[in-house]
This record gives sequence, structure tokens and C-alpha cells, in this order.
Amino acid sequence: MKKTIGLFALLGAALVAMFIYAAVTGSIKITPFELIQGLWTGTDEKAAIIRDLRFPRILMSMMIGAALAVSGVLLQAVMRNPLADAGIIGISAGAGVFSLFMISLFPMLFFWTPLFAFMGGAIACLLVYLFSWQAGLNPVRMVLVGVAIHASFTGLGQVLSALEGSSMTAASPISSSTFSFTTWDDVRTMLIYGSIGLLLAFVLYPWCNLLAMQDKTAQNLGLNVTRARLTVAAVAVLLAGAAAAVGGFLAFVGLLVPAIARICVGSDHRLVIPFSAIGGALLVLVADTLGRTIAAPNEIPASVIMMMTGGPFLLFLLRKSGRVYGN
Repeated sequence: MKKTIGLFALLGAALVAMFIYAAVTGSIKITPFELIQGLWTGTDEKAAIIRDLRFPRILMSMMIGAALAVSGVLLQAVMRNPLADAGIIGISAGAGVFSLFMISLFPMLFFWTPLFAFMGGAIACLLVYLFSWQAGLNPVRMVLVGVAIHASFTGLGQVLSALEGSSMTAASPISSSTFSFTTWDDVRTMLIYGSIGLLLAFVLYPWCNLLAMQDKTAQNLGLNVTRARLTVAAVAVLLAGAAAAVGGFLAFVGLLVPAIARICVGSDHRLVIPFSAIGGALLVLVADTLGRTIAAPNEIPASVIMMMTGGPFLLFLLRKSGRVYGN
């Protein structure tokens, strides 16, 4: 228990330190003390610019990271598969395409974009589940089906963008997830949907623990497996869909963070879910900060940073995943 508390404290401290570093690093140079003083007095122009432009970006990257990481935890519990991730298996792409399509038709309903994304993500999740099922869920088969679903939805999204002449590129993994134009309105939208999803995820952690077992074992323990699987999957899609709708496509967060969380705190979802939320927030914040500073004044999208990091990690997991998660 002391080790677990220490790991949580260390991860939280790292997140706070990264938040401060991201806030004071960039084209506008300012010390932490000057930033705090400027925010307090309201007279420092640099502090005001950071408050209005940099803080929303930082908070958005943290919330999206937490949402995607927890979504990965839930999907892996539902599918008993350590390779399940909203970005890899096409859920994020489906969410982006559907939200793009609906906003193209009904631009006045922009606030409801996360709900449209939820519907698209649910469709993608259902397709992956149906096409992957062959006397069980095989990890490699599911990834291959997910890649196909992802490619199909991404291509459809590009076609829609071209036909509509739209600047929305939520279905594009390269042009999105820079968070460059994030506003406080975007932060509020993500906060609403993300908070609901994260709260539901933690409430459902007992079901996640049981779903990691064989279906017969879970049923013998009194769990309605079908209802639990649908409910947990719906929360996972809500989190991934909201992240895709507001922040664009960002892969591998739900793959890397849960795997590291299980190494650090074990397989109990009561610990894995909050640890993954903090870890996901830290990971995406690091990726976004690196992207905007490493090649300044040019920016590298956070999605590209995550692809460079997550690709080798996925290959490693594919070599190790000789069995279905939970068996």
C-alpha cells in the first residue's frame, strides 16, 4: 500500500511540475513567480496571454489524455484484450467522422459534437466487435480488423472534408491534436463530458474487475455479463468520442498508459483507473509541450509524437500477446 501511495504521489507531482513547465515555456518567456504574480494582480500582459491562450491548451491536453487512457482501460476490460485502444481499433476515427458529418449538416449544433462522436464511436466499436468475433476475441485479429475500420472511417472523413470544404479534420491523425486554437469554451465542453465519463468509469470498476475474468466465472459471481459489457463499453466510447470530437485523433494513449499502470499498481481497476487518468494527462501534456517547443516556431502535432512513441510499443505488445487478456 505504501508503494502504491508513493507511486500516485510521484505521478501527481510529475503532472504538477509538467503543468508549470508547460505554462512558462514557449514563445512567451516568464518565470513561475512572475506568472503567479501577474495572474494575481491582473496587470501583467504576458500572464494574461498565457491565461487566455496557453492555459486552455494545457488543460485540454490533460483532460483528453485522461479520457483516452481511461477509455483504453475500459475497452481492455470489456474485450479482455491488452491491445484494445480507441485509436487503434477505429473508435476515435468513427467518432471523428460522424461528428464531422453531423456538424457539416447542422453547424448550429456544435455544442452537441461529443454526443455525435459518441454515436460514431459506438458504431465503430460494434463493427470491430462483430468482425473480430470468431469463437472468441483474438488480440491480433481484433487489431487487424480495427486497423481496417480505422482506415475506412479515416478515408470517409477525408472525403467529407473535401466535399464540404470544411476545416474540421477530426478524422485526420496528422492535422489534428495540436490544440493550437483551443479556447475556454472547448475546455468547458470537454470538462462536462469528460467528468461524466471519468466518474462513471470509477463507479463501474467492480464490473471491470469481473469482466477481466472468463464469462462463466463472472456469471457465477452474479454479474450480468452482457449488460456490464455494454455499459462499460458505452462509457469507454463516450470518453473516446468526446476526446476525438473536441481534440481530434490521438492514438496509443489508451494502449501505453494502462499497460504501464498495471505494471505499477496491479490489475485492480480501483487503482488502475485513477492511475491511468493521471498518467494519461501527463503523457499527452508532455507530447503537446514537446510538439510546440522542440522545433519552435514550428509545431509538431501531439498525434505525431504519440505515433512515434506508440508504434514501437504496439509491436512489443503484439509479440507478448500470445493469449487473450484475462485468461
